[in-house]
Amino acid sequence: MAKERALRRAAREAEAAKARERAARREARRRQRRALLRRLRPATRRTGRAYVRRSRGQRAGIVIATLLALGLTWFVLDDLALRLVLTVLIVIGLPAIVVAVLGRRI
Repeated sequence: MAKERALRRAAREAEAAKARERAARREARRRQRRALLRRLRPATRRTGRAYVRRSRGQRAGIVIATLLALGLTWFVLDDLALRLVLTVLIVIGLPAIVVAVLGRRI
């Protein structure tokens, strides 16, 4: 009786070992597939905050440069029409200038 139980237990343990090996191979394939997909898919950096394309320093620089340009426009020039035209040009042209200077990051 003890020999039969030992044989059955050995058979169960062998079957369990095979099942563990199959599960380990399946898990390894799944990990490899995920790693491959991670390498193929472009990385998206989503922080959940607004203005994710620019760092805090870059945003501060954009604001300071814009305010400086507007300030110079309003303090140096005397003609009101010229001030207004340059203000509109600065505000409208700001996105193009930012992309030209800092580049387009996505």
